[in-house]
Amino acid sequence: MPDTHNSDFNVTPWEVTGQVDYAKLIKKFGTQPIGDDLKQRLFKDAGESHFAIRRGVYYSHRDLDLALTDFEEGRRFFLYTGRGPSGPMHLGHIIQFYFTSWLQRRFKANVYIPLTDDEVYLSERSPSLDVAQKWAFENSLDIVAAGFDPDHTFIFKDTEYLGRMYKLAIRVAKKINFSTAKAIFGFGGETNIGFLFYPAIQVVPSLFEHSRCLIPCAIDQDPFWRIQRDIAESLGFPKAAALHSKFLPALTGISGKMSASIAETAIYLNDDERTVRSKIVKGAFSGGQATVEEHRRLGGNTEVDVPFQWLYMFFEQSDDRIEQIRQEYSSGKMLSGELKGILIDKVNEFLKEHRARRRRAEGELEKFTGTGELASRMMNSDLT
Repeated sequence: MPDTHNSDFNVTPWEVTGQVDYAKLIKKFGTQPIGDDLKQRLFKDAGESHFAIRRGVYYSHRDLDLALTDFEEGRRFFLYTGRGPSGPMHLGHIIQFYFTSWLQRRFKANVYIPLTDDEVYLSERSPSLDVAQKWAFENSLDIVAAGFDPDHTFIFKDTEYLGRMYKLAIRVAKKINFSTAKAIFGFGGETNIGFLFYPAIQVVPSLFEHSRCLIPCAIDQDPFWRIQRDIAESLGFPKAAALHSKFLPALTGISGKMSASIAETAIYLNDDERTVRSKIVKGAFSGGQATVEEHRRLGGNTEVDVPFQWLYMFFEQSDDRIEQIRQEYSSGKMLSGELKGILIDKVNEFLKEHRARRRRAEGELEKFTGTGELASRMMNSDLT
């Protein structure tokens, strides 16, 4: 994928490596930074602010201004996000869904969430299709636990819903030539033909309504929406808008992102309190000094300290408190062990509450997949 790679980092929809330069990605992808005026406009329309926007965790966009104009003029946008069910979900996966559920509540938007078992199966590191479908069910419970509205959310497995999507998928596919797909996704002679077709399927949920689609996603997923925006209007649909987030860094360092394939870089939603503590104490990369004496004198570096970054990006939502932590750690008043202790408590509190919501989701899942207002309509629709 030549347009997203340099000697320092590599960002594709399937792999992120190296120290990501987010400003450089804006230039390479041709997106726009989310400026202060646009932030304030979003907060005004939403009726409240959100820490992830205030702090620049969501930092880049495509046509967010147009999506807000649609909302302000009474044309509601809808939301689209998804999950590749390759295994259990970790913290880096779930925070996207919590933000999307906030957008849904504030903008009264429909949300479409495909579980892309087809993509997982067709990928290079694929489990069996049966395993992908097992994880699709497990992941869906975690997604519901993020707080979505059961009457305005549709969760579906690609392999089960493709029959209804297929007409749209082939209309999309006919608009994408191989040279474009190769340039954007880096497909080569060894790529199986199922995977070549997958981007067409990925685009389809952005066309489920004739209003504008707003896609909250990590910046690595942007190539799919570049394709959508190239072809949507020729198919009679608006170009999708997107909100791009930075990556929650891996426990072992802020280079790259948390990876489910490297267990020690991640905390999973099913990790117990002891496991969480052990992973953070032993594995979380610290920006502190080598000795207590040096740390008291020189202070810690919050720019590289993973526990601080996790608190800043999700787990400490009070601006006053996060600034207090920053000042105390940077001055040397707070030690690395104390900072890790704050994160351990925050993560375990979050996971305890999330798992309680997940247990309740077991009795609600059917509403999201078939019996709720939006799900029922989609299960009986003829997409064209």
